[in-house]
Amino acid sequence: MSRVGKATRSAKNPVKIRRVETNENTNNERLIEIKNVDHTLLVSIVLLVLIGIVMVFSSSYYSASQEGARYHYFRMQTFVALVGFVSMMIVSNINYRYFKRFADVLYLVSIALLIYVLFFGLTEGGATRWIHIPGLGFGFQPSEVAKLAIILFVSKVISSKKGILNSFIGTASVSIIILLCVVLVGIENLSTAIIIAIIGFGILFVASPYIVIFVVLGLAAVGGLVAFLAFFAEGFRGARFEAWLNPFADPLGVGFQTVQSLYAIASGGLFGLGLGQSRQKLGFIPEAHNDIIFSIIAEELGLLGAGLVLFLFGVFLWRALKIAMDSQDLFGSLVATGIAIMIGSQVIINVGVVTNTIPNTGVPLPFISYGGTSLAIMMVSVGILLSISRYTKIS
Repeated sequence: MSRVGKATRSAKNPVKIRRVETNENTNNERLIEIKNVDHTLLVSIVLLVLIGIVMVFSSSYYSASQEGARYHYFRMQTFVALVGFVSMMIVSNINYRYFKRFADVLYLVSIALLIYVLFFGLTEGGATRWIHIPGLGFGFQPSEVAKLAIILFVSKVISSKKGILNSFIGTASVSIIILLCVVLVGIENLSTAIIIAIIGFGILFVASPYIVIFVVLGLAAVGGLVAFLAFFAEGFRGARFEAWLNPFADPLGVGFQTVQSLYAIASGGLFGLGLGQSRQKLGFIPEAHNDIIFSIIAEELGLLGAGLVLFLFGVFLWRALKIAMDSQDLFGSLVATGIAIMIGSQVIINVGVVTNTIPNTGVPLPFISYGGTSLAIMMVSVGILLSISRYTKIS
């Protein structure tokens, strides 16, 4: 890449910019590098993370006190948030094109980790999803790494091989890349596998000239999943589907978490019971600081507080999609789109579960639910998004 030009200052936008000419674009487009990241996006993420830290502390205080470590979850979430923030800012200052060089390596590493966790992973709650890190006392989920790997690798393949999606073979080859991750994750974690499928095929949908085909396939996939859950799913997953249809049929059994979540939302009203005043977290909602935390937000902060959280997510998605549309090249546009899909789909599914709009499934609320791996990967992803926001096209 060759860089030409000197620092200038715009009267309307008083930030330093410099002209950049690149050989990576076939049309030899002239580009500018903006020295400031998207501040609106950055502020929305910081606010969401801060809300997450406060709500993790509030929702976990009772259960953590019962375990004899009342500040455990708060300390861990705060530590990961600080490390994640530093990582996000470091990544935001790296030209996002450098990540394109390592996308295939990250994908292969994530595949290796997913295979490893199937045979040697740590089992908790009946699911084998974690790899324990000796000496540190905690583990991480390779499936979270796979989300970012799919975004970068699929975006690299599509942007590097022009016209690959113009043929059935090309589209099928990219689909196989996605499905390999989906299958490996889905063996133990169906909900995350669905998220990865949404991310991968969402990028394909945006990049492909054959939109109608993806609409038909998407509707078929949703119909197939619903049919599977309704007629063929047994045991735990089948019970979750039945609880979704009528949670009050077994309020002390499979419908317990859903019923308690709805009670929490209903008791919150417009203004909430007050921060720290939730009743449902007092042993009624199990692990209230995890995937179901949005119900505690609604109970303590009311409809207005829950609405504020959704508003901040809306601001984030608006800026993310704006960055995708203004990106200087196809790779940056697809990566930004993938990150927006990853976070947006998780928000929709999480809130849908909490409100019983969709069947119960374990998807964390981004930046807010307790979970080190998820929060770290999300903040690194936002760092890449902020890096993309530094660059834009000029005519």
